[in-house]
Amino acid sequence: MPGSPASSWALYKARFRAVFDGADPRVCAAFWLFGLINNVLYVIILSAALDLVGTDIPKGVVLLADVVPSFFTKLVAPYFIHKIPYHARIGILVVLSVCGMLLIALTPATKDSGTIAVKLVGVMMASFSSGLGELSFLGLTHFYGHFSLAAWASGTGGAGLVGAGAYVLTTTTLRLSVRTSLLAFSFLPLIMVLTFFVILPREHIKDASTKSAEYTRVDDEEPESTGPTLEDEDLTLLEYEGLLSTSIPSSRRFNAANHSSDSLSTFKANLNRASKLFFPYMLPLLLVYIAEYTINQGVAPTLLFPLAQSPFSHYRDFYSAYGAIYQIGVFISRSSTPFIRIHNLYLPSFLQILNLAILILHALFNFIPSVYIVFGIVFWEGLLGGLVYVNTFAEITDNVPREDREFSLGATSVSDSGGICIAGVLGMGLEVALCRWQVERGRDYCKRL
Repeated sequence: MPGSPASSWALYKARFRAVFDGADPRVCAAFWLFGLINNVLYVIILSAALDLVGTDIPKGVVLLADVVPSFFTKLVAPYFIHKIPYHARIGILVVLSVCGMLLIALTPATKDSGTIAVKLVGVMMASFSSGLGELSFLGLTHFYGHFSLAAWASGTGGAGLVGAGAYVLTTTTLRLSVRTSLLAFSFLPLIMVLTFFVILPREHIKDASTKSAEYTRVDDEEPESTGPTLEDEDLTLLEYEGLLSTSIPSSRRFNAANHSSDSLSTFKANLNRASKLFFPYMLPLLLVYIAEYTINQGVAPTLLFPLAQSPFSHYRDFYSAYGAIYQIGVFISRSSTPFIRIHNLYLPSFLQILNLAILILHALFNFIPSVYIVFGIVFWEGLLGGLVYVNTFAEITDNVPREDREFSLGATSVSDSGGICIAGVLGMGLEVALCRWQVERGRDYCKRL
């Protein structure tokens, strides 16, 4: 009968099938795994920050080591990464991730400056791999459409839950040592190899490469004296459409001087592309990441209540709970594009800045009466951050011309890492200032973490 649970469930299933009509399960599975594995080591490293550097070094140091190399990779690599085929990139990022994690795990557990420096080098290697992976897989979605982007974003959201949960499971529940746990996690990147070469249907990329080759052969068949030459924009189109080629065919038809000139022209064209991406896509993504990571790293450690008014028995449990609730919000919103699309990217970014302002004011003046209200704000923070991330790249896929799309997806990814870098610096100073303010007014909870 209408309105019964059975009819409601049938309607829901019909809508669900309509939303995912045309989705290739292999593509969705592959990109979900790419997002999960590429980001999970980042989360595990942050979860292990206290164990890696001890109590005397700010955990923001680990955050910066975990994100600065990724930021510079995303800043520079989009201008030349198209010359490296995807299968080679997979090999590079897997080797970097595995070696970085092994360096972290096998370095002695002492907390002297030398061993900490070695561990941070391992963290930076894993960060470089993560940055290369993010811009590569986002670019790869250019060949597979909206469902691949939605699956990638959902996987990155899932990495927060899986990474934090896996570290707690191995070190607390299973009581494995930090060294053993990190050694086990070191081999997670190998899943990428299996995913790329076995699960992912690669005909989409091969077709793009073939079309590029055919286009070039038609041009080569024209008489040399009268046939038109490829303009700079055409060269750029060939580079991005024929991504699996290790070199572009034009290199066989131009001498070294002309090739250098073409490379410079392509670089200038890419800079022009990047400048056009800043206000519609990069800036809102940058703002939302500055706000949310400043909350997570600088404000959340001071959002404390008397234990008697909370569900916790230790003050450090507040921070862990905030992190878990935030990651749930991120996972939900990053998985939302098949159901909900946000076109105004600035609105959730400004709402995130409002979250930051409210929580800073509470840390200063203690006006929120219950920790459960803070839980709700933190969950909302995660939702907003995930919405801006996934909808930024969805908007690029919808609105940027095809010949510019792959570059644009990779280049825009620099904004999230840039935002985290800025927030890492802001957060270290803000946490100290807020804690000092609270202690001077008789609220010394932040000293009991």
